[in-house]
Amino acid sequence: MSATRGATRREPGRAAYTAKRIARHVHWARTEGIGRLIEEDRLDPRERIGTAVSKWRWRGAHGVAPGMALPVYVVGLQRSGTNMLLRGLDAAPEVEVHNENDRRLFHRFRMRPDEVLLDVVARSRHRVVLVKPLCDSQRVDELLELPTGIPGRAVWVVRDVDDRARSEVSKFGDSNLAALRRIAAGEADGDWQAARLPAAAVELVRSFDMDAMTPDSGAALFWCVRNGLFFNLGLDARDDVLLLSYDDLVRDPEATMRQLCCFIDFPWRPDLSAHVERRVSHGSRRLAIDPRVRELCDAMTARLEQVLERQRAGADPAGKEQG
Repeated sequence: MSATRGATRREPGRAAYTAKRIARHVHWARTEGIGRLIEEDRLDPRERIGTAVSKWRWRGAHGVAPGMALPVYVVGLQRSGTNMLLRGLDAAPEVEVHNENDRRLFHRFRMRPDEVLLDVVARSRHRVVLVKPLCDSQRVDELLELPTGIPGRAVWVVRDVDDRARSEVSKFGDSNLAALRRIAAGEADGDWQAARLPAAAVELVRSFDMDAMTPDSGAALFWCVRNGLFFNLGLDARDDVLLLSYDDLVRDPEATMRQLCCFIDFPWRPDLSAHVERRVSHGSRRLAIDPRVRELCDAMTARLEQVLERQRAGADPAGKEQG
């Protein structure tokens, strides 16, 4: 039985959805602090106005012709460090950024019809149009085939499984586990978490006792299944897709950002990574994860690391391809 069988869940009404978002932000403010929330969601109006003015000035002085912007899709899992990655690029006047809360391109974190995206890219006068459709990561191969003036590129961001699971559960509770339960029960029709999952992945989820699984183990299994799409979709064999490690970014911000800039043909400069605090990202103890889930995650980590090593071997410290 397919993961997309079963009754489609009804989308909550606008009032209920808004109330849920407000409650969630209040919870985040209490548990993580107002400052962290403002910084992560870029809620400071002074910063946003300053960025908007610099982009307006750049368009007036250096804007490219409509249809000549490069679309770049930043995809992967939530809580994988994509906000940190985008922060430096968002401040760059040459880059037009559309995050998941951008109502022009997204409705409740899902992308609007492709025609809307194509119109945004075609009208842009920035060098790069950077879009973060995390809930549509399973469509990245389709997005790359859209008829944009300049062929698009994609960046799949991955983070250490324990750190990502710890952050996910801290911020979203058992949401990953709840999604896996719907997939296992055949009730995930319309859920982005189940979209384009191969039959083998669905059967893997169903092989676990979801009632006995902890939120940490659920988040880890979700990490494994979702990152499996990187290989299921053949993204590891494409030269227009870059696998980027959040752990590399915080360990060596300059080298990692140089690598990204080289990939999207964007001039690197120090301010693009100046906001990243250099550290070892997974210094905390490993989570108590179901042994079988841990084995699966270790195997997925090894597969991802092979791709990262291959990419690292193909670039020198300055981020340029070796001839």
